[in-house]
Amino acid sequence: MQSLAPSSSRRPILKSLRRPRPTYRVTPSRLVVQCGHRFDSSRADWQSACAILASKVVAQQQDTEKSGDAGNNNIAALNGHRTLDLVPIENLPKPLTIADLSPAPMHGSTLRVAYQGVPGAYSEAAAGKAYPNCEAIPCDQFEVAFQAVELWIADRAVLPVENSLGGSIHRNYDLLLRHRLHIVGEVQLPVHHCLLALPGVRKEYLTRVISHPQALAQCELTLTKLGLNVAREAVDDTAGAAEFVAANNLRDTGAIASARAADLYGLQILADGIQDDSSNVTRFVMLAREPIIPRTDRPFKTSIVFAHDTGTSVLFKVLSAFAFRNISLTKIESRPHRNRPIRLVDDANVGTAKHFEYMFYVDFEASMAEARAQNALAEVQEFTSFLRVLGSYPMDMTPWCPSRED
Repeated sequence: MQSLAPSSSRRPILKSLRRPRPTYRVTPSRLVVQCGHRFDSSRADWQSACAILASKVVAQQQDTEKSGDAGNNNIAALNGHRTLDLVPIENLPKPLTIADLSPAPMHGSTLRVAYQGVPGAYSEAAAGKAYPNCEAIPCDQFEVAFQAVELWIADRAVLPVENSLGGSIHRNYDLLLRHRLHIVGEVQLPVHHCLLALPGVRKEYLTRVISHPQALAQCELTLTKLGLNVAREAVDDTAGAAEFVAANNLRDTGAIASARAADLYGLQILADGIQDDSSNVTRFVMLAREPIIPRTDRPFKTSIVFAHDTGTSVLFKVLSAFAFRNISLTKIESRPHRNRPIRLVDDANVGTAKHFEYMFYVDFEASMAEARAQNALAEVQEFTSFLRVLGSYPMDMTPWCPSRED
């Protein structure tokens, strides 16, 4: 299968995260230097701007030194030591206020939100639902979206973790453990798939259909009912599949993506609403560098991950800690332990048995501000070798509607 090729119509995708930032060290003076740049400017323009700023710094320092020599009367003595140059009051930095220490703006503010895919992806729609009017930053991989937040290139990340038809997105569960971001919210997005192709192409002309693996799985039965004898090939994301068809003028290839992707990349909709179930929904989590403060005035959900060294009896004890306190579990996901995948059990009668070691991801309906949740985790910690709270956050309580295109 051909790899996705860059297109001039694609919005720049965040790939390189580490860009050197200029740093100036100057002696205390009357200068206040500010330097900033936009991530979408070219490197040459950025370097030129920094060079201009540097030259201004040198010139102003020289002027300051000359004026300082002429006005030695401005230098006072304190306990026999010469003090620094006096700075006019209006040039002194202003003290911090409580507003400077307030948390980052929430819904409705212009936040930079990273998502995986290209414009037109469902993740972009989820980012807009979670943070209206945000600046959505496309990333080519889930890993890049995590790093974008960690390196302060983005304020939040919105990433899928499970779908009602295709199941869990295991890659993101692994990345939640690898990175130190916190879950600060969730959003559930109805998914409305369309079969797209170049203008003038009929369904009978198609020999293959490309899309994200989850989208292909969610439309498998419908594609068969449409009578399409086509090969199904997986690519990185749904909107990227639409862009790939348009950029390479592929008249024998269809793409499964959203209706917005069809508008963005000039494709026609051959079939609308081809998901196997109209109640197709994907759950996304919102990630930030800092956790939010748990509350009890609205429904909260808490996500944890733990591991244990012994058999399934410990898992039963862990789950009993929640059942005893009437805490409902909404999700449990097991993933092989990467650092210790195999556990050996020696039995004199039957020999050596080999079992997988697992990490367990659990979501439960309770806030970490509640005593019952704190007591449950305290008990869980007694039976586990590793326990980490991924986040305690408000549940998505928006009204549910079947999958359709708004």
